[in-house]
Amino acid sequence: MNVAPALRRIVIAVTVLLLAPPAGAQSHLESRNRWARLCEIRRDKFDRVLPEAMRENGIDMWIVPMREGDYDPLWNLLGRGYVGSIGYFVFTDRGGDRIERVAIDITDHNRAACGAYDIVPGTGDLAAFVRARNPKKIGINTSDEMGMADGLSHTLHRHLVTTLGPELSAKMVSADKLISDFSSRRVASELVAFGDATEIGRQIAERALSNEVITPGVTTLADVAWWIQEQQLQRGLGSSFEVPSVYITGPDGIEATSNDRIIQRGDIIMMDFGVGYLNMWTDQKRMAYVLKTGETRLPASIQRAFDQAVKVREVIRKTARAGKTAKAMMDEVTAAISAAGFTQMQGFNQVRNDASTEFIIGCHSVGDWGHGIGPSMAWFNPGRLNFEIRPTNLFSIELFAYTPLPEWGGRKLRIPLEDDAVVTSRGVEWLSPINHRVQLIR
Repeated sequence: MNVAPALRRIVIAVTVLLLAPPAGAQSHLESRNRWARLCEIRRDKFDRVLPEAMRENGIDMWIVPMREGDYDPLWNLLGRGYVGSIGYFVFTDRGGDRIERVAIDITDHNRAACGAYDIVPGTGDLAAFVRARNPKKIGINTSDEMGMADGLSHTLHRHLVTTLGPELSAKMVSADKLISDFSSRRVASELVAFGDATEIGRQIAERALSNEVITPGVTTLADVAWWIQEQQLQRGLGSSFEVPSVYITGPDGIEATSNDRIIQRGDIIMMDFGVGYLNMWTDQKRMAYVLKTGETRLPASIQRAFDQAVKVREVIRKTARAGKTAKAMMDEVTAAISAAGFTQMQGFNQVRNDASTEFIIGCHSVGDWGHGIGPSMAWFNPGRLNFEIRPTNLFSIELFAYTPLPEWGGRKLRIPLEDDAVVTSRGVEWLSPINHRVQLIR
């Protein structure tokens, strides 16, 4: 008997069984799971946050046009979809406890399953749709400071004016504060997603600054940066700032960043980067020291500098809370840090020649991007200093503390600390384990 054909058939059958997905596997696909989580976020945002954001800003219709190849920065937040020519997301306050939300000429085969949008028959004519609702103010995506709120191109603005006609287009106003409020006030499902994102970022950062990735005398800063980017690629993550900043700090400041500089023993390495996951974007820092031959622990002077920075962070954690404008809270936090014995820096990296530990804070909005569009306690977001901090606003608790090192002749080591948190009426609450140490590379 020739058993070869029979064996061949058995091998093929077993191979098919091994390669075939198990029954019900489609419900466990990562793409489907992410879609389901984003749908939940979108429904919650539209139900809970959008009504108050529109009404507080006096805007009863918000139009977000899109065109193929030129999607608005809010495309992901609002639900994506295919635009063949020009399409619109339109949100109308028609009274009651919800906002009408409609997609016009934006195709999404799964939109009905998500349930975030209303299905309104015959919505292809934007002008007729708007006239039927007769809004008092029409919000459009233009902004002087916030890129995410400035997605309306000159051509699309002209198109809106022409399409709506002079009477309706005269009602158009900037929706930038509405957009900031809508995006930066978080629902529970977003906080869960952002917590996941910060934990993913933490794990990548701490692995990157370890002997898993770094061999002193061999590994370059660019090697570390590429390893991080490979992790992001493999895990389907976005990048808040593109190439991660992996840099060496010395007596004269930053010596090299994400380039071919080989990491040597005695180096102090910093890292600043962020990941994107479920449309949530992080901004995190970590720090490491490369032990010299014969060393078994962090030098005491570097440990003291790090401990000083941690003390500054603890004052921020205990002081910052929701309920005031970002400017008022920044002033209060700065005064509290000064009262704790630290010296406020005159300007970023403007170091005094003295024995004090100097500090500067840049606690900025985060989540909708690495540098978000909500209220910010940061000198580099001046337009958002006047925004009120609300419970659930996400902040990157960022600070820089400069402490003199004896081995540097008294020149100061800059310790950067940055972890992401939610600010509530109780104060700052972390979403994943924060940086409590300088990592050691052996």
